[in-house]
Parts: sequence; structure tokens; C-alpha cells
Amino acid sequence: MTDPVVVVGAGLGGLTLARVLHVHGIPVTVYEAESSPSARTQGGMLDIHERNGQPALEAAGLTDGFRALILEGREATRILDRTGKVLLDEPDDGTGTRPEVQRGELRGLLLDSLPADTVRWGHKVTGARPLGDGRHELTFANGTTATTGLLVGADGAWSRIRPLVSAAVPEYVGTSFVETFLFDADTRHPSTAKAAGGGALFAPEPGKGIQAHRESGGTLHTYVVLSKPQDWFTDFADGAAATAQIAAEFEGWAPELTALITDGETPPVLRPINTLPPGHSWPRTPGVTLLGDAAHLSVPNGEGANLAMQDGADLGRAIAAHADDVEAALAEYERALFPRSAEAATEAARDFDLCFGERTPHSLINLLTGQA
Repeated sequence: MTDPVVVVGAGLGGLTLARVLHVHGIPVTVYEAESSPSARTQGGMLDIHERNGQPALEAAGLTDGFRALILEGREATRILDRTGKVLLDEPDDGTGTRPEVQRGELRGLLLDSLPADTVRWGHKVTGARPLGDGRHELTFANGTTATTGLLVGADGAWSRIRPLVSAAVPEYVGTSFVETFLFDADTRHPSTAKAAGGGALFAPEPGKGIQAHRESGGTLHTYVVLSKPQDWFTDFADGAAATAQIAAEFEGWAPELTALITDGETPPVLRPINTLPPGHSWPRTPGVTLLGDAAHLSVPNGEGANLAMQDGADLGRAIAAHADDVEAALAEYERALFPRSAEAATEAARDFDLCFGERTPHSLINLLTGQA
């Protein structure tokens, strides 16, 4: 290839692709809108699966580094009802089939494995257009441009690259998450820390729920779940008003659970859940493809990061195997991508209903115990 591969988006999928290409000696440049690696927090805990995420990291040559990031005991899971009664308590069995790491640390591992000039920070894409013969030009908000013969959109739900191959646009599914944090919970919020246990906590009812995960340093990272129209949520610029509105939906719940909302130590952040159509695909478009949420955004079920890294690893290997034939590489990648992501989206929708639908919490218990 005469030009480096260009990846838009320095998330886990885009960085996995960049690392696999680097391992194979293929030049790659990653353009990222954020100004630096620390420009914002990088989400919470991730369970990295044996069937996709772990093999992707192996392809990237980062298994040992990944193992060093694992937080022991975080595979434990508890389900509580609104009174705080424990309905299911599964300890971490120590098998490590879904080891937990913090997203930010995993991203840091990938960034550190790349040459320092691989990621170009502060490059927000404002336009992308075909030039013919599979080449594309990117325009950035900082006034610069870039051209490439192989463009990969790894830029998430609202991808600027997706319109080159597809007219699909994410749609709201009717449910939003509200993110909060409690810090040093064992000391400052002992009853809530005790209720949460050592790993993940779920307290779901149909259409709503409180869930939290124990991170490092005694941090409890909370996602409050509400099935409401988007215009129901107040302006989150007023954190106190937003917190009061959310907390009112859980009136009468156990105080050790509602403290995850009312005692939040960071402003609440609204996370509307959007998806692309199940089975989203596109015709083979010369010189460009997508991975991760840009390709197959679905409801969260613990698979998104794993699938993005699998996409990145698979695409990197395909490019390495067809280094002189971009179209053969992209066609091979997409032939596997489309059926795999369609199946994953169907599974995610099923899991989401089991977690938050009319039969929860019993349907969630059945899912976690292998009875669903």
C-alpha cells in the first residue's frame, strides 16, 4: 500500500486494529477528535470474553499486559430487589472466563503499544468524501485534511464515516442510563458498599433499575436505568434537579440502593440508548469499511467492547493477508462481520429484555444462571 491505513476513532476497536497492523509492519494513522488520552473518562468495567475479546488481544500481542490489568474478584454478581433483599449472590469463582478490567486502563495498554505518532489527537472529522479509485479525503475541524486508500470508521455510534457506505442512523430504543459515581465507598458509604458486594450489582424492575460495579480504589460506578421518552429527562446542566427527578422514580426503595443516585459525587450524566437496525450491513464500497459501534451499534449486554476488538483484530489480519489488494481484504472482513454482528445484535436485544423487560428480575436471574 502506498498510503498508511487511516482509522478514525481511538477507541478499543480502532486501537486494536492499529496494534495488529503495527505487529504486521503495516503503517497506520489514527485520527481522534479528543484532545488527549485523558480528555475524558473512559467508562467503567469491562468483562473480556474468551471467545472474542481475549483472542483479539492475543492477536495484538498484549495478553500478558492485559492479564496484569485484571481486577480479581470483580466477576461476582448480586441481584437485589427494591427492599435490598438478595435474590442471587454469585461469587467470583476464580475461573477467569470473563475477567474484569477498567476500560481506561485497557485503552492505555493499547495506546502504549503503538509508536508515539500513531494517534493524531485533536482531529475531529467534519467531512469525508470519495476521490475515486477507493481513495478518500478527510477534513478536520482544525482546518487540515488527509487522504488515504484505506479508510476505517471506528468512530462510534454517530460515525462521520458511516454515511460513505450506509444511510442508516441510530434510533433511540426508549431507555436511558444515568451515570453516577461513589468514591471510597467502603469508608464513606459502607451500607451501599456492603449491598453492592465485590463485583456487579443489579436491582431491576420492569422498565427501571439501579446497577453498579465495584471498580478499583473502592469506587462504585452506577448506571440508573429508566425506560422513558428522551424528552422526559430534564436539562442535565442542572445536576441537582436531574438527580431529584431520577431519584423520585425510586421512592420507597432501600436507602442503600437509592444512595447510589442521591449521594453521587459527580454530576449525573445521561446516556440515551440508541441502536442501528439489527443486521445492519452495506454494499462493498471501495476503500472504506466500519468496525465496532459504527458498524453494529446495539443495546448494551457486555459484548460491545469485545466485538469492537474482534472486529479490529479480524480486519487487521485480513489487511495483512492481502497487503497488495485492499478490496480483497475488506471483502473478506465484511463476509465474516455481517452475519456475526447480526447474530450479536439479536442476542443483545434478547438479553436487554431479560434484564429490563416485564419478567425481570426473574428473567435476569435465569439468564445469569444459564436457565434463559
